Amino acid sequence: MADLEYTVDQGVATIRLNRPKQKNAFTMAMIDDWVRLLVEARTDDDVRVVVLTGAPGAFCAGGDLDALGVDDSPLGRKNGLMENIHRIPLALEDLDKPVIAAVNGVAVGAGMDMALMCDIRLAARSARFSEGYIKVGLVPGDGGCYYLPRLVGLAKALELMWTGDFVDADEALRLGIVNHVYDDEVFEEKAFDFARRIARQSQIHVRMIKRATQQSAKSDLRTALDLISSHMSVARSTHDSAEAMSAFREKRTPEFEGR
Repeated sequence: MADLEYTVDQGVATIRLNRPKQKNAFTMAMIDDWVRLLVEARTDDDVRVVVLTGAPGAFCAGGDLDALGVDDSPLGRKNGLMENIHRIPLALEDLDKPVIAAVNGVAVGAGMDMALMCDIRLAARSARFSEGYIKVGLVPGDGGCYYLPRLVGLAKALELMWTGDFVDADEALRLGIVNHVYDDEVFEEKAFDFARRIARQSQIHVRMIKRATQQSAKSDLRTALDLISSHMSVARSTHDSAEAMSAFREKRTPEFEGR
């Protein structure tokens, strides 16, 4: 049984962390496979949405410190992050397809950061989140300082990182960390129903929306409006745009080209 499982079904690629006895804590070999699969998903026309989840019982307890095997010097630890784990957020930045974290249990430290770097998060009722680095004498090393303030605001992000407190699913929903919370017994069904719903949309438009939103977050208003006017011009010229308009007028389900 692989520590990292990958499947593609109905346009949805699933990356499943599969070390349940270790609460799905990741190893360096898993990071290598993870990066490779994100690149594969980016170039595979059969993949429209990517879902990241964990084997039953947890989402991810972060990195397995006993299995990561990095050089324990200061420079070695820095390079261990930059040359290994940090490849995940950089690969995700290059992936213009939707990426959904289906958080089915505890997400701690780097495990929480791995959820935060996805586009949206869905949580099981039993999910719990913690930026628990400070409790073990560390700082959020995998993007928490970047992603969390953008979701909950600077002050709340600092509180969560300074205390390492756990946030349950309902509080995560209230704070904007997650988009939806589902009861545990139906969580996987609901999460993948949501992913397939996005996969059925016009993919050129889904991907353009993601790119435009990411770019606009780093731009001034005039630049963002100039960008989206170009995107709109291209979007209106596609087969999928014409098909969506026809289907809307004819009150039927559109049939998109899929890429």
